[in-house]
Amino acid sequence: MSEATDQTIADREAEFGTPGAISAVARRLFMTGPRMLRSLQHYRPFICPFEEMIGHVPTGSSVLDVGCGGGLWLGLLWASGRIRRGVGFDSSSKAIELARHMSAPTRVSDGPEAGQLEFRCVPVEEPWPEGPFDVVSVIDVMHHVPRASQMEVIRLAATRLRAGGVLIYKDMCSRPLWRAAANRVHDLVLARQWIRYAPVAQVERWAGEHGLKLVHSRESQRLWYGHELRVFVKMSRTGMGELDREALRS
Repeated sequence: MSEATDQTIADREAEFGTPGAISAVARRLFMTGPRMLRSLQHYRPFICPFEEMIGHVPTGSSVLDVGCGGGLWLGLLWASGRIRRGVGFDSSSKAIELARHMSAPTRVSDGPEAGQLEFRCVPVEEPWPEGPFDVVSVIDVMHHVPRASQMEVIRLAATRLRAGGVLIYKDMCSRPLWRAAANRVHDLVLARQWIRYAPVAQVERWAGEHGLKLVHSRESQRLWYGHELRVFVKMSRTGMGELDREALRS
């Protein structure tokens, strides 16, 4: 690897190492579109730990972002040079319109490090985009999903991953209660929705039932918000068999 390449990687890591730096990237990405929606993207890095999640996306990945909203997560991955393709979908037509405003300059690849982004408006009852993908991300989505459908989100995510692929799951905490209440107020004001938390231990069980192995677990706080981050890897059939044999021995 050349010194120039080393410096480029170091510069990118610095650019995505702090909430303030990531917010600056978001401002460059979202320069058009409705002012209020753009502002939400600009300030979201101060309450969501994107700098912790980016490192879990292997360089050169294809990524499916479930409930992508305005497309900030995929935009950051593109700007960081980590992904070769990103597909985001959401049921909100306004959010997808904003994402497309952001992604317009990135649609034509002009080099091996350039990303290609696609955003689709997909109603909740319609099928997800087909895979397989190297990474599937479910970020701050689960608490908006009716409880009866939450397990299905994990099942569908697993089906869109290739063997060895990564599921990045991040949602708001349900404990302590005061942090959960703060986020509930946030969603009542912005989304006008009464949210439904999924216990993260239950999410881990669902993931295991669908061939996903937990490889990273972290709780963090940002201002008055609490975050639960889990990273899973999809096991091959061989790998699942080895886990079953290990379980029998234990």
